[in-house]
Amino acid sequence: MLAMLMMMMMMMMMMMMMMMMMMMMMMMMMMMMMMMMMMMMMMMMMMMMMMMMMMMMMMMMMMMMMMMMMMMMMMMMMMMMMMMMMMMMMMMMMMMMMMMMMMMMMMMMMMMMMMMMMMMMMMMMMMMMMMMMMMMMMMMMMMMMMMMMMMMMMMMMMMMMMMMMMMMMMMMMIMVMMSERMK
Repeated sequence: MLAMLMMMMMMMMMMMMMMMMMMMMMMMMMMMMMMMMMMMMMMMMMMMMMMMMMMMMMMMMMMMMMMMMMMMMMMMMMMMMMMMMMMMMMMMMMMMMMMMMMMMMMMMMMMMMMMMMMMMMMMMMMMMMMMMMMMMMMMMMMMMMMMMMMMMMMMMMMMMMMMMMMMMMMMMMIMVMMSERMK
C-alpha cells in the first residue's frame, strides 16, 4: 500500500514535472514567437520609414527641379525682355537719327533755296541796273543828238540871216546907184 502510494506520488510528481516542462516549453515558444513578431514589426516599421524618407527625398528633388526650371524660365524671360528692350532702344535711336538727318537735309535744302533766291534777286538787280544804265545812256545820246540838231539849225538860221542881210545890202546899193544914174 505504501509502495503504491509512493508510486502514485512519484507518478504525480513525474506528471507535474512533465506538465511544468511542457508549460515552460510553450511559454518559451510563445516568447520566441512574440519576439519574432516584434522583430518583424520593427523591420516593417523601418522599411516604411525608409520608404517615407525616400519619398520625401524624391519629392524634395522634384521640387528643387521644378524651382530650377522656373528660375531658368524666369531668367530666359528676363533675357528676352532685355533683348526686346534693347532692340526697341536701337530702333528708337535709329529713328531719331533718321529724323535728324531728314531735318538736316531739309535745312540744307532751305538754305540752298534761299541762296538761290538771293542770287536770283541779285541778278535781277544787276539786270535792272544795267537796263537803267542803258536807258540813261540812250537818253544822253538822244539829248546830244538833239543839241547837235539844234545847233545845226541855229547855224543854218544864222547863215540864212546873213545871206539875207547881204542881199538886202546889195539891193540897197543897187538902188542907190540907180538913183544916182537917174539923176
